[in-house]
Amino acid sequence: MAWPLSCTLSLFTLILLQSTPSPVTAQNSSNISVGRSLTAINGSSWLSPLGDFAFGFHQLPNKANLFLFAIWYAKIPDPIVWHANDGNPVPQGSSVKITADTGLVLTDPQGNNLWNTSNELRVDGGRVSYGFMNDTGNFALKGSSNSIPVWQSFDHPTDTLLPGQSLDIDGMINSRLSETNYTMGRFQYHLTTDGNMELSTRDISTGYTYSGYYISDAANPGQTQRYVYNESGYMYILRKNGSMYNMLPDGYTPTEDQHQRLVLSSDGILIWYSSSKISISDGWSRFQVAPENICKELAVRAAQNLGVGVCGSNSMCILGDNNKHTCTCPQGYSLTDPNVQYDGCKPDFNLVDCEDYAERTMKGEYSIVQILNTDFNFNDYERVDSRNEDDCKNSCLKDCFCAGASFELSGKDVGCWKKKAPLLNGVTDGFIGRNFWLKVRNVNKSNDPLNPNVTFPPMTRKSKMTTPTKVLLGGSVSVNLLLLLAIGFGVFFIYHKNQLKESNESQRKTLSEYNHVHYFNYQELNEATNGFKEELGRGAFGVVYKGMVNGGGPSICVAVKKLDRISADTDKEFKTEVNVIGQTHHKNLVQLVGFCKEGDQRLLVYEYMSNGSLADYLFGDTRPSWIDRVQIAQGTVTGLLYLHEECSTQIIHCDIKPQNILLDEYHIARISDFGLAKLLVLNQTHTNTGIRGTKGYVAPEWFRNKPITVKVDVYSFGVLLLEIICCQKSVRIVEENAEILTDWTFDCYRSDKLDQLVNDDMEALKDMIRLKRFVMVALWCIQEDPSLRPTMRTVTQMLAGLAEVPNNPPCSTSFSVTIQN
Repeated sequence: MAWPLSCTLSLFTLILLQSTPSPVTAQNSSNISVGRSLTAINGSSWLSPLGDFAFGFHQLPNKANLFLFAIWYAKIPDPIVWHANDGNPVPQGSSVKITADTGLVLTDPQGNNLWNTSNELRVDGGRVSYGFMNDTGNFALKGSSNSIPVWQSFDHPTDTLLPGQSLDIDGMINSRLSETNYTMGRFQYHLTTDGNMELSTRDISTGYTYSGYYISDAANPGQTQRYVYNESGYMYILRKNGSMYNMLPDGYTPTEDQHQRLVLSSDGILIWYSSSKISISDGWSRFQVAPENICKELAVRAAQNLGVGVCGSNSMCILGDNNKHTCTCPQGYSLTDPNVQYDGCKPDFNLVDCEDYAERTMKGEYSIVQILNTDFNFNDYERVDSRNEDDCKNSCLKDCFCAGASFELSGKDVGCWKKKAPLLNGVTDGFIGRNFWLKVRNVNKSNDPLNPNVTFPPMTRKSKMTTPTKVLLGGSVSVNLLLLLAIGFGVFFIYHKNQLKESNESQRKTLSEYNHVHYFNYQELNEATNGFKEELGRGAFGVVYKGMVNGGGPSICVAVKKLDRISADTDKEFKTEVNVIGQTHHKNLVQLVGFCKEGDQRLLVYEYMSNGSLADYLFGDTRPSWIDRVQIAQGTVTGLLYLHEECSTQIIHCDIKPQNILLDEYHIARISDFGLAKLLVLNQTHTNTGIRGTKGYVAPEWFRNKPITVKVDVYSFGVLLLEIICCQKSVRIVEENAEILTDWTFDCYRSDKLDQLVNDDMEALKDMIRLKRFVMVALWCIQEDPSLRPTMRTVTQMLAGLAEVPNNPPCSTSFSVTIQN
């Protein structure tokens, strides 16, 4: 078959590519190995490869000796996008170190531990090997050979979201307390369990979150699946039916030459910023805020449980220029914290002092002042049945518990409503025609202290238990516990002894040959599957049946695979492979529960995957969401990396395809049928001669008498990755003609028509940077020359954006093969 001219020309590209550093080399040059440390001095940081982001100690303005351990834009002044240690600054001389067991460890100059990542490390991630500051603004800690970060800053956002971050159910960002105080503030943007994106206030002392004062996609409550901010800069709410709710302004299209970020400001407003990567001096510009009028939102949702509102107790929300709100204290009140505008106001007098109140009121100690078009919501305690405003004022003035009153002549809230202290959810200009009358005291603050002596009631006397009673009760409990333990051990010993007696000598010998793998006899599995009645599927190795087994506890659902292509002379190989498979433990592999070797029967028992195979998921009636496909691809490659490099014994799968990728209850990709290739009877699936047909998942070296290495799995994964991207099979039918998916993909890539690959999938098209990267990785994986294919480690790094993908992958030529049945 003649090669296309483009393929011939691409050979020259290959020569040039081989003379440039590999993706791994480029990535490793930016790795920060275990043992490296930084000390808090001016400019102490690790930079991302392009220098866009810095990770380290950021000196706080006007505080020469205080630093924030953070991530920030290195080329653009000011913006900090992530911070550690709960936002608390550290003194000069503090340090951070990368350790193998704990990850990041932050200590003060005396060596005292201030903060570390030990409780946030992935349990199945292993030891930390190195750190990496990505050009996306994400700092990741990596295991020695694990593509999924053991820890990353993107999983623990503070007040900022960057392109590439997403929020799952219960995910959130929190505002800082003020512009200069990075500790957690009163506002939260979160994806609720009901599926709503809400802006809410929270109680700082208890962490309790109140009802939302602004809801995104409010027309579809309960339909949200995930909040996505993809690498291309598009932001949307992904609904459960696959549709998207755009979170960016209509007509706004993000570009690759812009930095973007979303910030929840200390005043409770969501602000979208953009900045040119080319003209850095232009700084940041706002292109969207939400809500546009937070004071109005507060007034509309006044009947909900909003806590003390966006401005805090006794404070009023006022909309100013450019739709920016301010919080202000009414007459006779002042800020609770002079440095925090949004933390409420306190009265400059003792508001509730009922002793001789009527007499002091008669003497003019209290008066009522008017505030126009204002109300404090959600804390009415009494309605005065009068249409006379003077009656309303006098009623509040005579009531020592009344802090203020609102009066309205028309509308649904007609009449006089008295308010108790503290005054909540104050809004000005949101209530046209409504007057609020505020009670103030006409005395100096110095003559009326706010903190009078408080006497507490005497502590209730608790009944006491005498010492002899305690001793007798404690002794009785101890004796009973010991008796129960003795009975339990006795029952266990008798049961275990009887079980051993029931085992025949040959089964004992079988069990002794297999380590860490449970043995089932054939009769057990026959009963567990109800006579091998319910078939789950058929594959190259045999038929799979659904069953229920009891492992000494509750029954569990399993998949029982009856191997029908295993030679009777391969007992040694069977034992070896079962032991190897049984010792693999990874979240992206299907776990082997047990096995059976009885007579000529060979069966393997696996954990049951409730969502079936990836083939059914990809090629069904409904196209899976793009973000789910991305996670499935990354999960699959992580599992393959484990098989290739992290197992005690290297495993080459040899049969990677959608039917062998199963999905658990959370749609996490789990690789099945690994380690079984060596058990196949010769000439059943792979031979060196007489193979004919079009290429599918099988690497070319199978047909050319070349050595079989882990690169055959890389090739198969490349084909699988294209199927995941396109939701189409490796051989697609176009107008009744068969077309090879790999060839069609290369044509689309070369002609810059990647939109055709995803068939107008808007979620994927809005993530064009990642889409292009995934396609290029797949095209490198399916190169005919195994030496040109990346290793699975490199594939994982390139898919995660931690290594550059070489441009212009060469054309992979079609070849004819024969498939022997």
